[in-house]
Amino acid sequence: MNRKTFLKRLFQLSVIGAFPLLYPWKIEPFWLEFVERKLSIKNLPEELNGKILMQISDLHVGNRFDWNFLIDSFQKAKNFNPDFVVYTGDFVNHGSTEDHLHLEKVMYHAVLGKLATFGILGNHDYGAKWKNIKSSENICNILERFGITMLNNAQQESNGLNFIGFEDLWSPNFNPMKVMKDYDSSKANIVLCHNPDVCDKNVWNGYEGWILSGHTHGGQCRIPGIVTPILPVKNKRYVSGEIDLKDGRMLYINRALGHSFQVRFMVRPEITVFTLTQA
Repeated sequence: MNRKTFLKRLFQLSVIGAFPLLYPWKIEPFWLEFVERKLSIKNLPEELNGKILMQISDLHVGNRFDWNFLIDSFQKAKNFNPDFVVYTGDFVNHGSTEDHLHLEKVMYHAVLGKLATFGILGNHDYGAKWKNIKSSENICNILERFGITMLNNAQQESNGLNFIGFEDLWSPNFNPMKVMKDYDSSKANIVLCHNPDVCDKNVWNGYEGWILSGHTHGGQCRIPGIVTPILPVKNKRYVSGEIDLKDGRMLYINRALGHSFQVRFMVRPEITVFTLTQA
């Protein structure tokens, strides 16, 4: 073996040896998956059958990863030409002034629905200890400027589809009964709720239908069927994907587009592309 061959082999072995360390840090956190699936809605108007609803969750704009990845992801998402877009919380990571400035740069490129775009807040949008109401108000103002209607314990109907938005479970403003007391089962309803643990609270007033959540990031690192070491919910069933709550409610947990920390293993970042169908 000559010197050139030796160095080449050494380099190859170094790359192979470093791959298990580089993959969850430099590859998977930026390997976006568009998850396409159907969303069957009771009372859905005929004219909305086949329309596209896109869910984007947990951007976590901050200083823990390169948020230009979010802008690039938005550009790709626009190719789906969604009719509705919903953002399900945690737009920033710390709620700092710097985070808010960076959020403006990101949301300048926001994906908007042709018919409507709605958003709710997550716990990180409330800053330190989830109690900074001023941070949440600033974020709402930023998002509204870029065409996102925020639903803070409120509901709004668009083209026959009624969106119900909860404030975050851990925030000072959590009060879902403020909106659920007016729940109308005759409408085509979708609930936006950042933290899926709310599904176990007595706040639903007989609701039957879909709940779109985020918050868990799918654990960010997991071995499916074996272990998910870090999951920020009490109910450890609430990892990611579709969950039948067995009472007429269906839960979908998005794996998040951004990250609290730049590490993922077997939990790729996700944007969900739903095709609406009549139940």
